[in-house]
Amino acid sequence: MANNIGEIVQVIGPVVDVSFEKSGSELPNIHDALEIDRPDGTILVIECQQHIGENTVRTIAMDSTDGLQRGMKVRITGTSIKMPVGDHVKGRLLNVIGQAIDGIGAVDNKQGYPVHNLPPKFDQLSTETEVLFTGIKVIDLLEPYAKEGKSDYSGSRSWQNSYHNGTDKQHC
Repeated sequence: MANNIGEIVQVIGPVVDVSFEKSGSELPNIHDALEIDRPDGTILVIECQQHIGENTVRTIAMDSTDGLQRGMKVRITGTSIKMPVGDHVKGRLLNVIGQAIDGIGAVDNKQGYPVHNLPPKFDQLSTETEVLFTGIKVIDLLEPYAKEGKSDYSGSRSWQNSYHNGTDKQHC
């Protein structure tokens, strides 16, 4: 299935409809990644979200769809989008498809986990409180977060102080 080629039939914002009628091949599975070669040489990754009939799938783009046209070729990768895991990604900035965007260099994604992974089994879950290391030194030192906990880090320092002290009633 990895060599199947389709073509774009419709682009509406981040939604891209792809037809596989001419290739006479199987449709990609839901959550499979597809790739489009752009004229500037970059690759746009789209993800199959729905089979809409007549050998056509509806996908969502993981980046801007500017410059896409009807008739452009689309390749099926045969796998879902993967995110790299391990110590080599700590402190790195990654985009939604697992590519490094911090300018340090590429990240090895061969052993990555699919973004649509099965949840862990009940016996593999932990009840102990663990610290979630974000890789951002200021947050890790001053306000460490608990894994699987809910936390919010937003706003300016002055707004948070006035809000939490109850002096700024217009934001409450």
